[in-house]
Amino acid sequence: MPSQKVLVEKQAEVEMITEKLKAAVSIVAVDYKGINVADDTALRSEMRENNVDYFVVKNSLLKFACEKSGFEEFIPILVGCTALAVSNEDALITSKITQKYSDKLQNVFNLKKGYVDGRFIEPPELKTIASLPPRDTLISMVAGSLNGIVAGLARAISEVSKKMQPAA
Repeated sequence: MPSQKVLVEKQAEVEMITEKLKAAVSIVAVDYKGINVADDTALRSEMRENNVDYFVVKNSLLKFACEKSGFEEFIPILVGCTALAVSNEDALITSKITQKYSDKLQNVFNLKKGYVDGRFIEPPELKTIASLPPRDTLISMVAGSLNGIVAGLARAISEVSKKMQPAA
């Protein structure tokens, strides 16, 4: 039986993980078994640069945190080695970085499941999400499309206005 001190530490860790899950806009759970130190260091560095919290977690503690935070869909994938990439800011960045390393380190670094903007996502969908352009580019594309529509509407109204004016 674990000591009271160990139980308190584990409960604190479950609470910390629970809060991270609740605050996240995106999460990717990965199996990292066999990753070497150089690749792990590069991965963690890229995660830090992009404000992504990446950490290894015991499956038993993550199970309790998932139950407390409403992320029960992660529970079936809690086998083997599990690490989480969690972002509170960018819904796409966790998918992009983890997919990059999954492609680079096949059979060593594998995506298990994700959570993006309120939805649980399977690995094939994570790959699709990872291929999307960055958020700023998507916003620029939409804004450009809307600008074209508004300009076309303005031209059409101008032409109708010209036709309705009496000839001088």
